[in-house]
Amino acid sequence: MSVNDTAHHNNSTWNRQVYHRLKLALSLGLRRQLFLAVCDNLHLRNQVAARLHSTLAYPVGQVLYQSSNAQENSTPAYPRLVTLRLNLNDPNPITQINQWLVNYPPPIVGASKDTPGKPFPVPVFQIVGVEHLTKQPVATQRLFLHYLRLSEQYFSTQESSRFLESNLLLWIPRPWLSAIKQSAPQFWRSRTGVFVFAGEPTPAIHNLGYPERSSNSRSLDLGNIEQSIIDESVNQAELRTATEFEFENKSDFPVEIQGNGVHKIQEVSPSTEDSLKAAPQQQESTNRSGSSSTNQSLSSLSYIGSELIELVIATINTSITQNTENYLQPQQILLEVEELHEKQALGEVLAEAYHRLGSLYRLRIEQGESTLENLMVAIIAYQEAISYDETSPQLPDILNDLGTLYWMLYRTPPNSEEGQTYIEQAIEFYQLALNMISPQTHSETYARVQNNLGTAYGDLARFSQPSENWQQAILAYSEALSYRTPDMDSLKYAACQNNLGTAYWHLGQYNQPIVHLKKAIAAYNEALIHYNPEEEPLKYGMIQNNIGTACWNLAQYEQPAENLQLAIDVYSEALKYRTPANVPSACAATQNNLGTAYWHLANLSQTTKEARQNYLQLCISAYEEAIALARSLSNSSLSFDLLASYNNLGLAHYQLAIDKSFNGDKATRSQHLELALDNHLQALNGFSKQSEAYQTTFTYVVKTIRTFHHELGIQGQNLALSKVPSQLLPEILPKL
Repeated sequence: MSVNDTAHHNNSTWNRQVYHRLKLALSLGLRRQLFLAVCDNLHLRNQVAARLHSTLAYPVGQVLYQSSNAQENSTPAYPRLVTLRLNLNDPNPITQINQWLVNYPPPIVGASKDTPGKPFPVPVFQIVGVEHLTKQPVATQRLFLHYLRLSEQYFSTQESSRFLESNLLLWIPRPWLSAIKQSAPQFWRSRTGVFVFAGEPTPAIHNLGYPERSSNSRSLDLGNIEQSIIDESVNQAELRTATEFEFENKSDFPVEIQGNGVHKIQEVSPSTEDSLKAAPQQQESTNRSGSSSTNQSLSSLSYIGSELIELVIATINTSITQNTENYLQPQQILLEVEELHEKQALGEVLAEAYHRLGSLYRLRIEQGESTLENLMVAIIAYQEAISYDETSPQLPDILNDLGTLYWMLYRTPPNSEEGQTYIEQAIEFYQLALNMISPQTHSETYARVQNNLGTAYGDLARFSQPSENWQQAILAYSEALSYRTPDMDSLKYAACQNNLGTAYWHLGQYNQPIVHLKKAIAAYNEALIHYNPEEEPLKYGMIQNNIGTACWNLAQYEQPAENLQLAIDVYSEALKYRTPANVPSACAATQNNLGTAYWHLANLSQTTKEARQNYLQLCISAYEEAIALARSLSNSSLSFDLLASYNNLGLAHYQLAIDKSFNGDKATRSQHLELALDNHLQALNGFSKQSEAYQTTFTYVVKTIRTFHHELGIQGQNLALSKVPSQLLPEILPKL
């Protein structure tokens, strides 16, 4: 039964995507993964759990194993997924799993006289029935949560247990999600992913013994994916800066992938060619009725996995490009694969057909159609190709592409908590590819995969062990550069040097900052040599921006005046190429960075009074440029905190007004104080009253109003209060 057969049609697309992502996460074969599936609708839950069991427990093509002590010739295949109903008398899921493994231990495969053999992989365990705890005594409910707290050790230690080798999928209704968060916090923190299905609560379980979230809540619990932004507090005035970093791989298909395989999708069978030669008038009727006929023809296939068929149908029905060739090609390849299965074709022939299907979808992804469905079709098709021909000379390139596709899956919205699982799978594929490549004979491919591996480790650092993963990224980029020289491809060499510089910059945030920041600057400068600013203005400006940020960061540790001046020089150089006309968001970010560098330089103890006034004026000009550009853009396109920039601009005006060397008249001083107050109020308006940023900004507002009184008397204070929104006055007046 299909997951999208729900009572609420408007939720079907969401639920289908959540199901596909859950199934994919369970299929990765990683160890010690804890997944929570949240569903209030028992009918939908039963559909999804049954579908997972039918597709994952005994996957098509799984080899039967020979039992060493069985009297029969063969034994049914050992399951890859086991569904258990929670024991309400003793609601301990870990005990149930370990007991099942005692009763049905994984068989030993590949044993011979000379080799002991290896145990079959421990299955995934799917636990259902938590919702029935509601009808049990409160003591039983508490016992379940107690067992979850005890099970935390299995996810945080190396304690011996067969369960450590398995994955757990726990099905719960929403109220139990809240209860687990509150009562088993470490178990909650150990989760790999949370998959929330949309559906109205089943009436029988509506009155649960725990606080219930609104049934209208449809949002998936999202992980806070950290952007490449620094948020630093600085001395004296608590000025904050949000400084961006950019990487080579920021296109729709970000990491490099082997191009040779793309050519294969141009090869079509004679039957496909006949289809494509159809009269032009057939295209219109195809577009009108093709969807239903395609569904019918593909749904009758019996050799191909239903999951792949369903995904291909979904991509055909929602195809962005509806020309005849693109419309018919996936269907035709599947029909060819079905025919090859019927004829019991050789494995390498089947592998080539699946590879063509994967490459077709990979090309679509490269062209911008990086939808969840397209990614999954490419992944499944490539994995099928590998399963039918593990000796193909294309195998390293396929493994590299699989790594990239999983990496893109992590980048495909919504960015949810299973993102870490996808990155780890990408890393595994990249490492498998590297194990099959000789760097001496395939240096270009080897360097490409190492570069991609570095990018994946950098993203993994956002989830766990940042210092260790950035160190791994540095090793991968450095290895790539051992086989990628400027003579081979100067732009790819430069891009990899930029990536290496960014990895060193990140590592410098955790240890040995001076050493790693200097290495970052050296790598960026090496990259800069190979970019011609006339031919690659945006990349040239990007790397100049990165050098400026590394110099600014280094100024916090040594030679502040010299390093801040270097930062200002390269930011200014970057702005020659990051203009408001061609890249307004990048221009705004660099202007914001420039303002911060001027601020720091103005506040150094060795800066003269005259220079301080000049630097503060330049600081104000840079922040004003950044804010003006940012206001013309959407917040989603900004890589820095606009509200922090308002505060920073307010602080710069305030500092200029109270500076002892200020040489303006009262009117000019009043003007700077007014602008300081205006910008702080603008920032205050964007913050939540409960946030720390709100309280800090509120303090700035009060301090500025007091300065009005101190510098300009009661008339100045009245002028300031006239600018304050009336709802803030009761809170401000007692503090003056």
